[in-house]
Formats: sequence, structure tokens, C-alpha cells
Amino acid sequence: MTGIDFLIIIKISPQPHLGTLCHMESPISSSAAARFQPKGKIGTKGKKQIHEENEATLKFYTRVILGANTIYAAVNLLLYDTSFWTWLLLLFALVVYTGSYRSMAAMAKPAFAGDGSLIDGGIDLNMEQGMAEHLKDAILLTAIVQVLSTLSSYFWYLWLLAPARALQLLWVNFLGPWFSSETSAPPEEANEKKQRRQERRQMKRF
Repeated sequence: MTGIDFLIIIKISPQPHLGTLCHMESPISSSAAARFQPKGKIGTKGKKQIHEENEATLKFYTRVILGANTIYAAVNLLLYDTSFWTWLLLLFALVVYTGSYRSMAAMAKPAFAGDGSLIDGGIDLNMEQGMAEHLKDAILLTAIVQVLSTLSSYFWYLWLLAPARALQLLWVNFLGPWFSSETSAPPEEANEKKQRRQERRQMKRF
């Protein structure tokens, strides 16, 4: 191949389209753009989504309650000799389940218009750091303890974690700030008295 033929081939070969070049992106540039892209505000849930998620949450915890009670009753009736404490602890678990579940159902109760349209989806049961979180924890803790108690009744002592957690929340959210505010009040009053004395001394000088 001569030099003239080589130049002719280069001239005749098709050039890449400009649009193709514009759409070509390197992985580095795309990742960098995604990294420096401003993050928008996370959208809030709609009432329909809250209603659907609440229904799914209630169904899930219904299955948890039924499953734990079925395992507890079946194992104790078939493998062990039931006693007074067996049924008393079952009654205790049912009280916890009923109170927690009914509270969650009341919080998630939707409101509908006359034509059947959804007006309010209720309180979001999956909201972080809400009352529903503590109710769900109570149900899960009771179910776990109830199932483990089929191996040994001493596992019921684990349920003491619930009142311990309640006392911790009570101290952190109410009692702790209340006592700290009382202890910080006297120094503030003392500072105010000092300022008043200084102002009086300055007034006497003038």
C-alpha cells in the first residue's frame, strides 16, 4: 500500500456522528456528577401509602402473635405437663398483645369520606421514634420470650427488659431534664443577684 492509498482510505472512512460523541460518558464523569449533584428533600408519604403500609404492618404483627401463641400452646400441651403458671403467663402475654395491638390499630385507624375516598390514612406506624415503635417492640419481645419459654421458663425473666427500657426513656425524656433544670436554677438566680448588686454600686458611685 502506497502513501497515496493510505490517505485516500483515511479520507473515505466515515466519521463518528457528533450526537454519538455527545452521548458518550466515562464512568468517572458520571459518578462524579452523581456525587456532586445536590440532594433534594425527601418526599413525605401520602395518606394512601401510609394506609397501605399500616395495614401490612398490622397483618405482620397479627401473624407474629398467632404464631407465638400457637407454638407456646402446642409445645406445652403436647410435651409438658401444664400448670397454673403456664396459663397465667399465657394470659399475661395475651394482655400485652391485646393492649399493644389495639393501640396500634387505633393509631392507624383511617378516615373515609361519604363516597369512600380516603381522607386520612392514620398515624404512620413505621415512623421512627414514635409511640408505635415501642408498641411493636413490646409485641416482638413478648413473642420471642414466649417461644423461648418452651425451652425453659426462666426465659420469662427477659421480659424485664421492657420495664427497664421504659424507665430509661422516662429518665431521658422527663425526669433527667427536670432534675437538671432544677439544679441549674440556683446558679442563675445567684448570677442575677450579683448583677443587681453591681448595678446598685454603680448607681451609688454616680
